[in-house]
Amino acid sequence: MQEISLTLLILSIFFGFFLGIISGLTPGIHVNNFALLLVALSPYFQSIGFAPFYIAVVILSNSIAHTFLDIIPSIFLGAPEPDTALAVLPGHALLMEGRGAEAVRLSALGSAGAVVVSLLMALPMGYFFMNIYGAINDYIGWILVLIVILMIATENGEVVEGQGSLVHLKFKLYAILLFFISGMLGIFAFDNQGMMQPLVKFGEPSILLPLLSGLFGASMLIISLMTKSEVPPQQKTCRFELPRKRIVRGMVAGSAAGSFVAWLPGVSSTVGTIIARLIVREEKDEGSSKEFMVSISSANTANAVFSLIALYIIGKARSGAMVSIDKLVNISDWDFSVIVILLIVIVYVSVISYYTTIFLGDRISGFLSGINYSKLSATVLAGLSLMVFMFTGWFGFAVFLISIPVGMTASYAKIRKTHAMGVIMLPVIMYFL
Repeated sequence: MQEISLTLLILSIFFGFFLGIISGLTPGIHVNNFALLLVALSPYFQSIGFAPFYIAVVILSNSIAHTFLDIIPSIFLGAPEPDTALAVLPGHALLMEGRGAEAVRLSALGSAGAVVVSLLMALPMGYFFMNIYGAINDYIGWILVLIVILMIATENGEVVEGQGSLVHLKFKLYAILLFFISGMLGIFAFDNQGMMQPLVKFGEPSILLPLLSGLFGASMLIISLMTKSEVPPQQKTCRFELPRKRIVRGMVAGSAAGSFVAWLPGVSSTVGTIIARLIVREEKDEGSSKEFMVSISSANTANAVFSLIALYIIGKARSGAMVSIDKLVNISDWDFSVIVILLIVIVYVSVISYYTTIFLGDRISGFLSGINYSKLSATVLAGLSLMVFMFTGWFGFAVFLISIPVGMTASYAKIRKTHAMGVIMLPVIMYFL
């Protein structure tokens, strides 16, 4: 590999960071869109002296910055991506308490902490999976089945005094129904995603856009409109009261979950957030949702970090960004010193992404204080519907409309919306089994 130019390296970092801001804040645009575009344009970049290594740095910087900033539209607009779908619920709850900026800070803290935890775990985790990867690879389907069983077994619903000791079984039944209904919807959507004919094509259209926008975004917005929810004045002071022990626990739990799924084929960081949800204990206090916010963001960022480590150690790309990097360069041929440079890039991008996320979160939160939330919800719902139609066509829009009542089911059944992740997990389980 040729000598690395510091100037080109810095330019690559900031270009990727800028793309991360765009993809993170714009619903419907994902890291994979930019990654595929950069790979397609790589001959042009190479003709002007921009070697494949620097394009890989751009993609890596984009993917890390995205994991910090994508929480903002999830909380304030209810427009989730696969990695932040579960964060909508506790984030929205904090927003409705006037703590939208606090939710963003918790997420940013979780992502930043994940980088530290991931670097500490990199060597032992790499050694562990290098030796047992083959064995685990044969049992991925059953591992996911075990996760689903734990999800349902830990569902106790909204227990009210006087309902009886067996009422939790009713909620477990609701959870099973929601998991399989959303799972069958996912199987149908994935099997027929070739029917999508987007009006605007930017990269490969994803069926996850209408599925998750309906299940976790539009369903929440419609419930807000039906109940005439209003966003209270947002607090100007954004300090959060969460014991250091629980912050660290959320970071470690999320990072462990995100790093684990980074090695598994066909399993996205979405499954990592589900595992983090199971690891973080449900305590009947305000801190539970805050700790969950930390763990979700930690899982997403740790997954991005370990996707690079997994590509280097086992030579397998486990994310769209890493698939693109793998097409550009043969990372297994690099010296370990180059991997160290990339890890330093991750740390640097994480620092500037952390402060950028907090800066934007504070200002958006202040802006919302003077807005009629019902009108905002209606506007966002219309924008979300238009975006789904533009990017996925009539078929995607139909899937979006079907997903909405399925997503609303969890709220009315008083169970966790985590079970609606069957939309991804059941198709993956069926694939591996």
